[in-house]
Amino acid sequence: MRSLQPKNTKLEASTRIGAIVLSSLIIAVNLKSFVQAGDLFPGGFSGLTRLITRTALEYGGAELSFGLINLLLNIIPAAISFVAVGKRFTLYSCLSVVLVSVFTDLVPPIAITEDVLLVCVFGGIINGFAISLCLRARVTTGGTDFIAIALSEKKNVDAWGCILAANVVMLMVAGLMFGWEKALYSILFQYASTQVIRVLDPDSRRSTLLIVTGRESAGGVCAVIQDTNHSATLVEGVGLYNGEPCVMVYSVVESSQARSIGRKVRQADPNAFVNILPTQRLVGNFYRKPRD
Repeated sequence: MRSLQPKNTKLEASTRIGAIVLSSLIIAVNLKSFVQAGDLFPGGFSGLTRLITRTALEYGGAELSFGLINLLLNIIPAAISFVAVGKRFTLYSCLSVVLVSVFTDLVPPIAITEDVLLVCVFGGIINGFAISLCLRARVTTGGTDFIAIALSEKKNVDAWGCILAANVVMLMVAGLMFGWEKALYSILFQYASTQVIRVLDPDSRRSTLLIVTGRESAGGVCAVIQDTNHSATLVEGVGLYNGEPCVMVYSVVESSQARSIGRKVRQADPNAFVNILPTQRLVGNFYRKPRD
């Protein structure tokens, strides 16, 4: 077992770094193609950085480095994440911030389309996919993601809606300074990005399990759920079809685990009746796999 641990650690580190490099490159290319072509403000700290550099160029004639401003803005959120989430998670995420900053300064402008609506939709989808790629590797692209994940870890709340609202405020400032048309299109871009993150982020979705099984099989069913570090509640009942006593097992798990649990439950009890429901909102203690 000791010899396997270093291999698993190296594999995890390689996976994380690979996801960081790929997502950072995608974000940089997206910024220099769709975002720049549409003259958009993508939201988050990338959008705030673009707002600062655009303001300096427009009103001061100074061309600031995107990478340098982006790095400076991420210092405080990274410190919050270091304390609230963990050291390794924050260091990996800082690597993402550095790579996005460097790649964005190095990648040349790429003209793909001049249709602003296409830019908003597909640019937002690509941006959301790149962020989700990092989230699946249990890291983040930095900026507002640091804050969103810290809130979800400490308060068990879905902070992406709050982040979207903050981005809308920032885009309203951009609208006052540079015109409402681009700002409104930028809101569409950010909305598309946020919706993709909601769909692809494995930590943002929960599923409720309602499993009806026999009393003698309840222990095996509960063991399947407990293997995922989640618990369950047992409710004694009687089946109306056959009048025999039964047990309903109630639990809430991550949506990515629900299908596997359902399959294992059927192996533990082939006659089990499994109902999997999407969970819209969850209040209370819920086990989260550590990101660090």
